[in-house]
Amino acid sequence: MSSAPLTPRVNIYDAAAANRVRTVVLIVVFVGLVTALVYFAGEYFAPGGGIALLPFALVFSVGSSLVSYFAGDKLVLAQSQAREVADDEERELHNVVETLALGMGIPTPKLYIIDDSAPNAFATGRDPKHASVAVTRGLLDKMDRTELEGVIAHELSHVGNRDIRVMLLVTVLVGTVVLLSDWVTRSMFWGGGRRDRDRDGGGGGIIALIAIVLAILMPIFATLIQLAVSRQREYLADASGALLTRYPPGLASALRKIAADTEKLEVANKATASLYIANPLKDHNAFLDGLFDTHPPIEERIKRLEAM
Repeated sequence: MSSAPLTPRVNIYDAAAANRVRTVVLIVVFVGLVTALVYFAGEYFAPGGGIALLPFALVFSVGSSLVSYFAGDKLVLAQSQAREVADDEERELHNVVETLALGMGIPTPKLYIIDDSAPNAFATGRDPKHASVAVTRGLLDKMDRTELEGVIAHELSHVGNRDIRVMLLVTVLVGTVVLLSDWVTRSMFWGGGRRDRDRDGGGGGIIALIAIVLAILMPIFATLIQLAVSRQREYLADASGALLTRYPPGLASALRKIAADTEKLEVANKATASLYIANPLKDHNAFLDGLFDTHPPIEERIKRLEAM
């Protein structure tokens, strides 16, 4: 009797635990990046200025986080031109969402439709009690029932796993790093930070060099970290959604259709692209082997689903 190699299986509970740990580590790294940039920028402009600026950076970060936390979903839905679905329309969509939300044990989210023929969907909100799911007209027109269930289960998994809250916080931190880096580089370019470096010996030059390097490279590092969180969360939502429907082929088939569709989602942009189930911009680039892609390769996602 010949022994065939066993097909690898996905353990969703292990994946969830691992992703939570990775997310905490990545957020800590973000905070470290912001702290380092503010400190060295402050020291560049004035001796002792690094410590003095840290409280202001903290207040700015917390304020931005609070605004994004309580109003970010409304901004995203408005920017995406999504309209709320009335109770008496799209009954199949309502039935699918209500059934899967009940199965996951979360409140039924508000439903929105984006009038665009490109098939896609995203979830937003700060927690399961304040969640919304938006689907495009193209998704409703081009998916069958099992494929629609797979996509909705994926999005509800983002809600149930609190992925949206995590991605919101990471997005705010990325924006903070980019703003601070832009301020530092502009100030240096216009001659800011002139100080008595002769008195400091070589220390001033070293601090200036570190500040310049951080200001240039940190937006890139921050974006890479954001994409790493996004990619891992997509894998987890795929697995969670397949577990919820008990039918991984449904989501796999939906991902194939979405990948094969060449239409770009007109209302999507770089800021919101990572929220969708698949890249809505259709701007895949082979440069650096997809290093800056907002989503993991669909082929790999389908492979993992088929291994369940």
